[in-house]
Amino acid sequence: MAQKGIDLDQETFCCSICLDLLKDPVTIPCGHSYCMKCIQGFWDEEEKTPSCPQCRKTFIPRPVLVKSTMLAALVDQLKKTGLQAAAADLCYAGPEDVVCDFCTGRKRKAIKSCLICLASYCEKHLQSHLDAAAFKKHKLVEPSKNLQENICSRHDEVMKMFCRTDQKCICYLCSVDEHRGHDTVSAAAERTERQRELEESQQQIQQRIQDREKEVKLLQQEVEAINHSADQTVKDSEKIFTEMIRLIQKRSCDVKQQIRSQQQTEVSRVKDLQEELEQEITELKRRDAELKQLSFTEDNNQFLLNYPSLPPLSESTHSSSINVRPLRYFEDVTAAVSELRDKLQDILREEPRNISLTVTHVDVLLSVQEPGPEPESRADFFRYSCQITLDSNTAYRQLLLSEENRKVTFMKKSQSYSDHPDRFTDYLQVLSRESLTGRCYWEVECRGDFVRVAVAYKNISKSGNESEFGLNDKSWALVSSPDSFSFVHNSIETSILAPVPSRVGVYLDHRAGVLSFYSVSESMTLLHRVQTTFTQPLHVGLRLFRYVGGTAEFCELK
Repeated sequence: MAQKGIDLDQETFCCSICLDLLKDPVTIPCGHSYCMKCIQGFWDEEEKTPSCPQCRKTFIPRPVLVKSTMLAALVDQLKKTGLQAAAADLCYAGPEDVVCDFCTGRKRKAIKSCLICLASYCEKHLQSHLDAAAFKKHKLVEPSKNLQENICSRHDEVMKMFCRTDQKCICYLCSVDEHRGHDTVSAAAERTERQRELEESQQQIQQRIQDREKEVKLLQQEVEAINHSADQTVKDSEKIFTEMIRLIQKRSCDVKQQIRSQQQTEVSRVKDLQEELEQEITELKRRDAELKQLSFTEDNNQFLLNYPSLPPLSESTHSSSINVRPLRYFEDVTAAVSELRDKLQDILREEPRNISLTVTHVDVLLSVQEPGPEPESRADFFRYSCQITLDSNTAYRQLLLSEENRKVTFMKKSQSYSDHPDRFTDYLQVLSRESLTGRCYWEVECRGDFVRVAVAYKNISKSGNESEFGLNDKSWALVSSPDSFSFVHNSIETSILAPVPSRVGVYLDHRAGVLSFYSVSESMTLLHRVQTTFTQPLHVGLRLFRYVGGTAEFCELK
């Protein structure tokens, strides 16, 4: 309440021109007071008769200003009183502070708590506790609000014992009463034992951190080796293809592109494993920090109360070491190209896939996961379900995206999208934010007469006739019309004889080059399967037509 009074006085003694406390206060004939410089400056700027800034009363002639000695003294006293009150407030406890148990009236902040007296002391009341010989052996800790938890609720005694049988803190009366015959020790002795266990756990965590850091370095070396091998293979392949450039120039470009694609895919997988290990290291360091914080707890009882809540160290999801095979990745490609040079005439009369297959089957990955057979049941597909969201930067301006960016609707009115180089400008199309490189499955619920569910490379053309899904070599599209289905890629259309469902499931195995479309109802019915080689990460694409109410939405898979 005192501070509130000070604030009121400050407002009373403020200049209405500068809104600060009066400086060299003067009182003009109407009774209002201002800083001398403020009122002089105000009158100097006026072209007419001098007047009061508040009541607008005019004065003829211009008044002579004289400093008000009494008003200046009051302002000086107000400043001193305000500073003293502010300094005193710093010593008093706020809502989050531990209060002194011995202060009367307004409580001051406690600076120490005694584990023997179970009380907290401010700086003033702590002095006698420090000076008296009887308190020399008392243990003082940082202020704590949990001191009462050290009192036995049954006997109202300090709990200095620990029952190992029941795993709880007890007082000495409990040890001869309800805990008689139990394995009991002093809380300090139990703390010592638990501290030793805690230190052992910390050592284990530190060792695991070191092991994981070594594995991360090993994976980085693997990435460098893959890149080096791929780069060298590209150089060797280009040298060999130069000798037969007239005959197989296009094949040379294909091999180079496939090597780079495989390099990108394999490096990405190794880096994914590397990232998982780094995440585990981060979690281990966080756990280590928690244990370290607990080990610094001065209050034995608090330490023992919190210790049982610590979960045991989980087993690592990764092996203790990374086995890296000898550095052979793309060398087989070089050998295949050399053989092609020697047997050029014979190879050109055969299926021109030998080199492509060699590149595709280069074994670059650490033994993490090999492509398996395509799932059969819907539950099997769910294992590869992925969360797909739409990228508003690619959406045609008459497409409205939901708040979660999982549903697209055709609108007659254009949306207020900003200009972006990735935006489709000629067709009602949109791409996903996520790029897909592994095994993925998603489902799309379609409403409307015409919808295209597609996958496409990010660098697909965004304008012109070739930007429509399926009408280029960078996209694969399932086309749904009112009474028929078809599949389109590179402007080649394949009819599908099947009823048109409202929900379509899409399965992608990027590494194996498999893209499958399913009709989803109570069972999974295969509509069309593509076997090809994907050279870039894929994005999901949706294409609507100018049909009011037409929508396409990614389904939640549970």
